[in-house]
Amino acid sequence: MRRKLVVGNWKMNGSRAANASLLAGIVAGVNASGTSSASCAVCAPAPYLSQCQDALSGSPVAWGAQDVSAQPGGAFTGEVAAAMLADFACKYVIVGHSERRAYHGESSELVAKKTVAVLDAGMTPIVCVGETLAEREAGQTVAVVSGQLGAVLDLVGERVAQIVVAYEPVWAIGTGKTATPAMAQEVHAQLRAQLMAKNAVAAETVQILYGGSMKPDNALELMAQPDIDGGLIGGAALKAADFLAILHAAN
Repeated sequence: MRRKLVVGNWKMNGSRAANASLLAGIVAGVNASGTSSASCAVCAPAPYLSQCQDALSGSPVAWGAQDVSAQPGGAFTGEVAAAMLADFACKYVIVGHSERRAYHGESSELVAKKTVAVLDAGMTPIVCVGETLAEREAGQTVAVVSGQLGAVLDLVGERVAQIVVAYEPVWAIGTGKTATPAMAQEVHAQLRAQLMAKNAVAAETVQILYGGSMKPDNALELMAQPDIDGGLIGGAALKAADFLAILHAAN
């Protein structure tokens, strides 16, 4: 059995005061629930990683970053190297999020290089894949997500077992359209089959998260699907009660 994983992606939200309250609420809720069969983490904006490290060290809650440079260091103003994130004891790093692909023009090849940079620094990359509404309506879902994941698999080689995959149906985020659990499971199963073709043993252990607006009211049904191993949570991760409710659904 793959252990469920619930990761909060704060995106460009937060302040020192708001973060302190949110992190304290999450830690208190996790501690109060006792032994959990699911893992959890928060991925915060880079300026707040030190705060996360201070607040979460020694707790069951891990922390991570939302992006990373493919470069190891040097004259790359504004970028953050993987070794810098490791310096703050990050466990996870999100790579290839749909917003990075859409707003910053990140290619699948660049995402693959970032994935390798994260692995080389001893952290776990959360590799995001997903199709837009236009791509889904054109029947290109499988081609798009398999192409995005394939670029990563080609570069990581035998280290495929060390990654986490997150499926983001971009078309169902903020559009008013809904991805049903069955629709999500269909894509997750396709991704699992692709992993299986690469490394059958690894495919059984790699966690595939769902990143399509998972909320307390749909988390249980989504995570009941055989190939949905948790969630990459956006808006609901900014409220401790909502995040904890989703984590509870994963247990």
